[in-house]
Amino acid sequence: MDQRPIGVFDSGVGGLTVVSEIIKSLPNEELIYFGDTARVPYGAKTAETVTKFSRQILRFLLSKDVKSIVIACSTASSNSFETLSGEFGAPMIEVISPGVEDCAHVTRNKIVGVIGTEATIRSGRYDELLKEKIPGVQVHSKACPLFVPLAEEGWTHNTITRMTAEIYLQELLDKEIDSLILGCTHYPLLIDCIRDIVGPVRIINAAESTARKLRAFLANNEMENREHKSKGHRFYVSDNTRKFSRICNLVLRQNYEAIKIDIESL
Repeated sequence: MDQRPIGVFDSGVGGLTVVSEIIKSLPNEELIYFGDTARVPYGAKTAETVTKFSRQILRFLLSKDVKSIVIACSTASSNSFETLSGEFGAPMIEVISPGVEDCAHVTRNKIVGVIGTEATIRSGRYDELLKEKIPGVQVHSKACPLFVPLAEEGWTHNTITRMTAEIYLQELLDKEIDSLILGCTHYPLLIDCIRDIVGPVRIINAAESTARKLRAFLANNEMENREHKSKGHRFYVSDNTRKFSRICNLVLRQNYEAIKIDIESL
């Protein structure tokens, strides 16, 4: 058993969708979350920059004596995970492979769509893992860069979001996909809008997939906190705590206040 907290980080508010699923799956665990709201989005940045930012955040989370870290950012997971896991000793879970594993269980025609940030799609990581996991799969990837600012703004299901989603997703629907991986943890904030457009296509929410993988990891390594329910979660951001608190309340259905820190000085 291990009563230390779990660290979670993202480029902004998107990782809160992962936090929500972890809280449901592991109610006894305490979470420490960092959202890099001053430097969001990561999707348009180079892999080197994303890795640099992620290192800074990892050092901060490890200073809080976390027992494991969830990289709740698809861009950092796809571009930086192997480098970071080699440099830092703490157990880490990324958000790419859990979604791929779930997709392998649900696709029937092996025609899979993936949507994500420009950096995630450019990395080719989803394509690589899907082809390893599902022989004969056809992968159709689409960068949807406007989804992150829409999610950060809290525009989850209005006319502008609907029109944007229709433009992005029609190309994938024309390919007759039967499953769609939300390859960015911001995108579950728009899931109602996306579901309306894709209809019967099975949506794979990487936030749910990642929470299940974390639970299995903690159980297999006897690292669960079985003593008591969490005393409370802690949230940190690099900027704009008011907007973060509003989205946090929307996603987690509870009013959490975030503490602003200068991540670059740590």
